[in-house]
Amino acid sequence: MKIDLSGRTALITGSTSGIGEATAQALAGAGADVVINGREPDSVAQTAKRLGVGGIAADVGTAEGVAALIEQLADVDILVNNVGIFVTRPVFEISDEEWMRIYEVNVMSGVRLARHYTPRMADRRWGRVIFVSSEAGVQTPADMVHYGMTKTAQLALSRGMAHQVAGTGVTVNSVLPGPTISDGVRRMWAELYPGLEPAEQERRFVAEGRAAGSLLGRLIRPEEVASLIAYVASERSSATTGAALRVDGGLIPTIIP
Repeated sequence: MKIDLSGRTALITGSTSGIGEATAQALAGAGADVVINGREPDSVAQTAKRLGVGGIAADVGTAEGVAALIEQLADVDILVNNVGIFVTRPVFEISDEEWMRIYEVNVMSGVRLARHYTPRMADRRWGRVIFVSSEAGVQTPADMVHYGMTKTAQLALSRGMAHQVAGTGVTVNSVLPGPTISDGVRRMWAELYPGLEPAEQERRFVAEGRAAGSLLGRLIRPEEVASLIAYVASERSSATTGAALRVDGGLIPTIIP
């Protein structure tokens, strides 16, 4: 199956590393004109140069940052709401400020961007909006309740938005990765398993941590998630909308999310 995104413009938020970077590489490889995004100009410039794509530095976790991005990129055909932050914290120790910051970044970034871009896609009768949610949206992590809450919210958003653009040629979906190797996960491992080699950290995390139920017996690689996103972004997925699509390594122990 060949995925051809020639002539499509794609924006991937939070894409200077991890799943976002892998997605940018996959979509660019399929012919899309890709624009990556991150907060740090140097990181955006370096990643954009490495991948041979465009880049816009903006903090999409703020209304001002979204406005600045939109000013530079008025229209897209594919919007991948990938940006996300997480931190482990006992639920009763999460401050108001931390609740709101994680909600602004993980949820409102996608709300604001989709609110601008999606109606324009509908006017053109084609578009793809993809929320990178998480298996944590279905199985709330006890040590990251605020993160899980935002991922559940993304599922509701994507389903509701899909209804709003029904019959327009625009699809809105979520993908649900399981624990995936990323810079953020590596930083978490450094806190959980200080001093251990990365391979041993992964083994311990799979054996003892949130990935213990994975049917893969390992963490997911960013490019594996990117492959599903590339399919959902393509013409091949035209009958898939309002869906929550798992790429969780079998971690969710149910038939449907």
